[in-house]
Amino acid sequence: MAYYFKNREITKISVVGAGQIGPDIALHFAKSLSSFGVNVIVVDISPEALLKAEAKVYKKIQKGLETGAFKPEQAERIKNAILFSSDYDNVKGSQIVIEAATEDENIKDKIFRNVELITDEQCIYLSNSSHMQPEVIFRNIKNKSRCLVAHYFFPAEINPVVELVPGKETNKGLTNLMLEFYESIGKVPIKVKSSYGYAIDPIFEGICQIAIMCLEKGWGNEKEIDAAAVKALGLGIGPFTALNLTGGNPITAHGLDEMGKLVMPWFKTPETLRNKAQNKEAWNTAQRGEIVKLTSENELRLVSEFQGGFFALASYILDIGIVDINDLNMACEMSLVIKTPFAFMNKIGITKSYDLVKDFCSNHSQFPFPKVLENAKNNGGWKLKDLVITQHDEVLVITIRRPKVLNALNLEVLEQIKSDLEIAIKDFTIKGIVITGFGTKAFVSGADLNMLASLKTPEEGYDNSHTFQMVLNYIDEYSKPVVCAMNGFAFGGGNELAMACSARICKKGLPVLVCQPEVNLGFIPGGGGTQRLPRLVGVEKASEILRTARNISSKEAAEIGLVYKEVEGDLIDEAVKLIMQIASGEVKLKRVTKDPISSNGQPAEIEIGHLSKKIDAILVKAIYDGSRLTLKEGLDLESRMFGECLKTEDMKIGLENFKTNGPKAKANFIHK
Repeated sequence: MAYYFKNREITKISVVGAGQIGPDIALHFAKSLSSFGVNVIVVDISPEALLKAEAKVYKKIQKGLETGAFKPEQAERIKNAILFSSDYDNVKGSQIVIEAATEDENIKDKIFRNVELITDEQCIYLSNSSHMQPEVIFRNIKNKSRCLVAHYFFPAEINPVVELVPGKETNKGLTNLMLEFYESIGKVPIKVKSSYGYAIDPIFEGICQIAIMCLEKGWGNEKEIDAAAVKALGLGIGPFTALNLTGGNPITAHGLDEMGKLVMPWFKTPETLRNKAQNKEAWNTAQRGEIVKLTSENELRLVSEFQGGFFALASYILDIGIVDINDLNMACEMSLVIKTPFAFMNKIGITKSYDLVKDFCSNHSQFPFPKVLENAKNNGGWKLKDLVITQHDEVLVITIRRPKVLNALNLEVLEQIKSDLEIAIKDFTIKGIVITGFGTKAFVSGADLNMLASLKTPEEGYDNSHTFQMVLNYIDEYSKPVVCAMNGFAFGGGNELAMACSARICKKGLPVLVCQPEVNLGFIPGGGGTQRLPRLVGVEKASEILRTARNISSKEAAEIGLVYKEVEGDLIDEAVKLIMQIASGEVKLKRVTKDPISSNGQPAEIEIGHLSKKIDAILVKAIYDGSRLTLKEGLDLESRMFGECLKTEDMKIGLENFKTNGPKAKANFIHK
């Protein structure tokens, strides 16, 4: 058995280093790839480190078993996939070797020189350094084209972000391959140019430096400063607590010193941190559940300092040109559990953000005011996108990338899609468009429920639905073929977006591909679901799917004509091929008719269980009355019926139940 990816066969991955993060990296590989028969080797010269690593991994597997995250057979398979060894010969035959040793360039160099002796030329070399440039780590490797940094974040088996940092001689194709590989195993990789500390750590360690400087100035104790940082930046935990949990004092002390030399003179190791690292002391942080109170004066001063510093650090990283703004905005939030820096600045106002940074830089003379922030202020804010745009030959590929919410749609994302389509329509070299989602789990998980929960009146409901539909109508009427490559499940608005495309293809063998779950939440589809689904699969079949909110597999979706076909190979390659076949006339597609469709007008008796009878009646009216209208008239009816849902008690009950109890809990509808 093996994992096949882009014509590469992966049977063995080796992790060198059994210390703080190596075992967690190995656990993630085993979770993702053990079902394909891939073996994961953890190598270390210290038997004691290996014993601790094995115990750590087994404890995490056992916890996953107890919480239900793993089924018994899955837990056993993951455990059996990992071998802990002090024998480097076990690395032989690996297709990927990732080093996760101490942050010491000589140790890393020695490891890779040993690995080079026992692996073949096709083996990919990765280093989980947190700071060091790939040119330093791989300086003595003969074939540097196969080498790059893969920087994980704590805890590595859970935290989704991986910074991929190619060196000057790294093969560009390999970098792109690894970006896609990490996406395929559930990570959120971003590409960062070679620079000491990369893109994320200078921000995290800069925030830690600010916290310690505030402590040294007497602006509060560790507990108070942690609490202020959490409030200011939306952190999951404060910087002192994070340093304690990750054992980060030594590496942060070293990193700040080096960043001061190699990145910007402002970075420096505070004496308090240096002493804590040397003496192996922890910070005095709050216990779980402990309430920390600050005076309003101290809180205001600390919040301003942290926000000004955070905005300055994020802007500075953009200034040095090592990472894309959208990558940095997303990765900060997901890796550090912090507010998205550039969206946060837009939210509180670019002028206020500018002034906070100006004050921060005035008080920190070695911190240069970021040029990009000046430009952002002049442009009225940061221009951000949730889409990744690439071109495959004569086809434009639009990838919706909102991994934190499984690519859920809001009006901003739809407008971004429309804007890119408007540009592409004028480019005569582009034959068609592919729309897909980031990752392997979801194409689009639905409409953003925060957006829906903000609606208060039927008029607001109508407007929201109508605006949503306008973008989908634009896609439906687009003069070039638009193929939806459904890389995972499409729920609610995701399926409505897919149905607006010229054709849909999906990964083969998905037990759940499509669902219109709106009735579970106490409302009806508002993005065309009640009109396009009947025109694609027939009124009665669509009615049953919409009224019961049941799941549709990829096999059934192909059988009923909802998707053009299931795909076993590369989904994007197949979508591009289909675009070219449509453009050449080789393939003729059946499009959603704009005319009324036949209907007996009598809805079938369907058992809806606990679902709201009030919402069901509204839904039935939208489906059956809409089938007698043109598509345009039917969509307007759907928008009005969606607005009607806001008059009901059951929509409030459904949304509140979802928010409080999650998607699996049944709402206690009262049918009003």
